[in-house]
Amino acid sequence: MAELLGSNGLGSMNDVPEDLLDEIKRLEEMFIVEKPKLKEITNHFVDELAKGLSVKGGSIPMNPTWVMTRPTGYETGTFLALDMGGTNLRVCEIILPEEKGEFDIIQSKYRMPEELKTGKADELWEYVADCLQQFIEYHHEDEKLDTLPLGFTFSYPATQNYIDHGILQRWTKGFDIEGVEGHDVVEQFEAALASRDLPIKLTALINDTTGTLIASAYTDDTMRIGCIFGTGCNAAYMEDYGSIPKLADMKLPADMPMAINCEWGAFDNEHKVLPLTPYDVIIDKESPRPGQQAFEKMIAGLYLGELFRLVLVDLHHKKGCTFFHGQDISKLEKAYTLDSSFLSLIEEDPFENLSETHDLFIHKLGITAKKPELELCRRLAELIGTRAARLSACGVAAICTKKNYESCHVGADGSVFNKYPHFKQRGAVALREILDWPKDLKPDPIDIRAAEDGSGVGAAIIAALTLKRIKEGNLAGVRNTGGLPSGKP
Repeated sequence: MAELLGSNGLGSMNDVPEDLLDEIKRLEEMFIVEKPKLKEITNHFVDELAKGLSVKGGSIPMNPTWVMTRPTGYETGTFLALDMGGTNLRVCEIILPEEKGEFDIIQSKYRMPEELKTGKADELWEYVADCLQQFIEYHHEDEKLDTLPLGFTFSYPATQNYIDHGILQRWTKGFDIEGVEGHDVVEQFEAALASRDLPIKLTALINDTTGTLIASAYTDDTMRIGCIFGTGCNAAYMEDYGSIPKLADMKLPADMPMAINCEWGAFDNEHKVLPLTPYDVIIDKESPRPGQQAFEKMIAGLYLGELFRLVLVDLHHKKGCTFFHGQDISKLEKAYTLDSSFLSLIEEDPFENLSETHDLFIHKLGITAKKPELELCRRLAELIGTRAARLSACGVAAICTKKNYESCHVGADGSVFNKYPHFKQRGAVALREILDWPKDLKPDPIDIRAAEDGSGVGAAIIAALTLKRIKEGNLAGVRNTGGLPSGKP
């Protein structure tokens, strides 16, 4: 049974009792996603991407971003970028020099106070404006500044009829601030800026995934897709206007590009093809928004630790299964007490006796696990991590199939992609299976690699691209062209 441990062959299942071996086999049957299933998911994904672009729409929002050109790498100027994440607020000043694909960045981070996340709208925007004011005063003390164009990375689902406008559809990442959902966040943000008389003009409101696509394409001509695999998951790519029926009334040229922010965490909310386990069903049912973000709940970092926890609690309480027998599992019984980093540490344990995993359970959960129990935990972490990587490849394969990309680079960012052991390699294996590449085809024609800084540099480049197209007379999707800065140093 030694091969059960998977990727590094550590440990042996010889000392695992029969009841736990049966459980491991049951978990493998639940969590392993075979090639035919990957293909079925991908085919459905292609259909759902198209449906999201249609007039009727579908589960995947496929939001047009009004980013209508790919970067050349020769964009120039000085820009501000504001990145409002779940934990920090980041303010950046980015200089794009004349050298192709180069940039210089100055940045400051400000902690996002927890009480703001459930406070009132004006408190949020006053805090954001305060941080911008501090940044300007610190880095440009006593300087007379021309108005600086700002790219604002607002990574929450928003409806954008214009690039300088965005109506929040719903809060995510633990935010629940009243008076923002259903409203234009740009108007609220600009009102807070106006009261301080800051030399800043919001030029573009973007999503971090769109920023990831554009920042990566700025430094790499073969980049075609931007992805986030972190606390949440998402992708963005350039679509042709002629393939976006829901924008037909704009009467733009059919070959005009438009970056689409997929918001693909909502794929298969109808639960038609995703291989849900009973534990996935519990996660969905007990989440703040049941029936939404079905894909995200199977592959995003926020949920991987919770899946793992639910399985362990179930095994402990299961009749006929001696798992953590006689142990106090009260800490383990607390929902969302584990995140994906817990699984990462288990998969990274280099010792055959899994001593690091043993210590991890003692320190984090107060549980002294026996060696066979640790073997099961190791295998379970591998199963959950591998399933996440393989399912994520279905989304990439679907966009490549829809766009007929036979070879390209995909820029990926996020804590799961960057830090989870073997995530990139497992995803690459799945992509090879889905797209039926010959075994001897090397290197991989579609290569998922680390992305550039989407929420900082990407926002600045999008601001530059927006100013450039306005100057060229393309005002599609721009609401406010008055008083726009040049972006030049």
